[in-house]
Amino acid sequence: MMWIWFALAVLFIVIEAFTTDLVAVWFAAAALVLGVVAGLATELHIVWQIVIFVALSAVLVAATRPLVKRLLKKNKNTETNLGLVIGHKALVVEEINNDFEQGAVKINGLVWTARSENGEIIEKDTLVTVKQIQGNKAFVSKE
Repeated sequence: MMWIWFALAVLFIVIEAFTTDLVAVWFAAAALVLGVVAGLATELHIVWQIVIFVALSAVLVAATRPLVKRLLKKNKNTETNLGLVIGHKALVVEEINNDFEQGAVKINGLVWTARSENGEIIEKDTLVTVKQIQGNKAFVSKE
């Protein structure tokens, strides 16, 4: 009977490999434990094995999943290119005029649609500072 638990453990590991929810891994751990228990206690009835599996799975999920989710969220590197842009200098490559919804700046070699942060017209070839990014627009101000 223990081979069924090991097969279930492998199945749960495969399921976990295709998801990012960190749920099936706890069932895999419980199935591995039950595989060992079933191998050592061959007289343990299947009903008790299932009860132990359900209880152990519930304990593992309840006790460890919130902690692991917190740790993964804390260590997740979600840095975007915004940190490389905000506060940096940019060159106006197309006059910025908010009234006509026009303007572009070059930041780190890339051209961004740009708007003046305070609404002023900014001439081409002016050096500006990127104050914020909203969507695909850079909001800039003169030095």
